Amino acid sequence: MKRPHCLRCLRPQSTCICHWISPLDTATEVLFLQHPMEVAHAKGSAQLLHLSLPHSRLVVGETFDEETLHALLHRPFEEQQNDRQTGMTIQPVLLYPETAGSAPAVEVADIASIASHARSRLRLVVLDGTWRKSSKMLHCNPLLLQLPRLALRNPPPSHYAIRKARRPDQLSTYEATCFALAELENDSEKFSPLLAAFEGFIAQQQSYVQSQ
Repeated sequence: MKRPHCLRCLRPQSTCICHWISPLDTATEVLFLQHPMEVAHAKGSAQLLHLSLPHSRLVVGETFDEETLHALLHRPFEEQQNDRQTGMTIQPVLLYPETAGSAPAVEVADIASIASHARSRLRLVVLDGTWRKSSKMLHCNPLLLQLPRLALRNPPPSHYAIRKARRPDQLSTYEATCFALAELENDSEKFSPLLAAFEGFIAQQQSYVQSQ
């Protein structure tokens, strides 16, 4: 018999994380493209952050057909259909470090300038998966390779103690997205409640290990 699941965070009710949802309105939209292997991962953080960001969308997949991906990148989210009436367009920006052969990452000031001149709403595109899986997602979807790229500069150390990283500077999806939004909106204090909620989520996951 399957354990009952929470319909909001999709986890077993006994390990529900909804009390760590910390709703925060942002000027920047976020599109999470989640690798299928992350969906049921107990230590994953993207779903929690998605539930905390009203102007976000989470889509599961590894390879997307071009028409579908173009719509995800450029069409208004459902709650913002009036963008078509105001003439606003969507400017997607990929949160991803510079890699061999990639174009140089764009500075935050330049991204803001591009959006301003084009009367665009920024949409931060985040690949949720391990380094290997996110790299495969990137190269399996040519439209993602064409996006201007935002790379975090000297981010704080990760507090993602429940999951092993390949390098000391690697962050969870939750942390990386928060730090990127703070840069794009030039307001680090605004995202402190989200990071505090993340600390609570981490503590909850660690408690399960300690009780075993």
